[in-house]
Amino acid sequence: MELDLSYDYIDYPNVTTNVTYEEVSFKVHSKCFSQILCLLFVVINVIIFLLGIGGNGVVIWIAGFGIKKSVNTTWYLSLAISDFIFCVFLPFNIIYGATSDWIFGLFMCKFTSFIMFLNMFSSIFLLVIISIDRCIAVMFPVWAQNHRTIGKAAVIIVLAWVISSALSIPSVVFREVQNHLGINRCMNNYTSSQYSHQIIAMSRFVFGYVIPFLLIIFCYTVIILRLRATQMAKSNKPFKIMTALILTFFLCWLPYHTFVLIELNQSVSTEIITHGLKIGTTVAATNSFLNPILYVFMGNDFRRKFRSSILSKIENAIGEDGRTMSRYLSRSSSVEARVSTHI
Repeated sequence: MELDLSYDYIDYPNVTTNVTYEEVSFKVHSKCFSQILCLLFVVINVIIFLLGIGGNGVVIWIAGFGIKKSVNTTWYLSLAISDFIFCVFLPFNIIYGATSDWIFGLFMCKFTSFIMFLNMFSSIFLLVIISIDRCIAVMFPVWAQNHRTIGKAAVIIVLAWVISSALSIPSVVFREVQNHLGINRCMNNYTSSQYSHQIIAMSRFVFGYVIPFLLIIFCYTVIILRLRATQMAKSNKPFKIMTALILTFFLCWLPYHTFVLIELNQSVSTEIITHGLKIGTTVAATNSFLNPILYVFMGNDFRRKFRSSILSKIENAIGEDGRTMSRYLSRSSSVEARVSTHI
């Protein structure tokens, strides 16, 4: 199952009809706007597109040009770029969802699907990387102080994007355009291999959800236990921001993965799966614009949110993360140095 707003995954049988293309085209193009649910999903996705482009564009500007470069700003910049790219290509599926006619050709049919799963994998991999980075910084502060560099962070990000691209390739392989009664459908075709659908669905669930979830839980358990033992963290605000980002991702993608797995059970009605995936794909798309909102409302004290601009809030949220990590590493390094002297 792929992310798109048409929710059309049914292979049409060969039928003979006297209905003309003009009649079918008019019926399809007017169908969505006569159905409240379809129109609602289109409107929601338009809002996601506008907020995602604006919010992530601001984060990219601030993290890339507005504040001092650091390892932490490098993580957030890459995360914003991933969400921004997703939003850039969202209009293709918005139009498809509104018209039920794919007019953009085979290449864009494959590429837009590829971009969407690239966003899913790259986002969760970046959250895992950030969690591991924090865990290492807490457990081995002296090593982290000497080896955490922007260059190494950039290399890790490139590797994450390469792996994400590799895991998104099935979207290119199995996505195709089929024509029925003069109407083009951008859809999946898993008929070439008997178990390809099951393998792809399970691999996305395992590598894009379960394993990252377990890794992040492990890292945060270690971090919490370490900080409670050392009592060295004076500010937990950056950890609140990261926790919110992680919870948002998993909650947004949970409905999608749930209904994709339910789809593998052929005894479940098509109507339930169709409506479930409508909700799941739309909720998953909301994750692309929620991150900048979290920066704004969690970066500073909520009661003072109207005293400074949105740009300042995002800058403070991202910058504070790096400042807090630097202070922690400095204090931890000093403590370990004193301990080594006594020994």
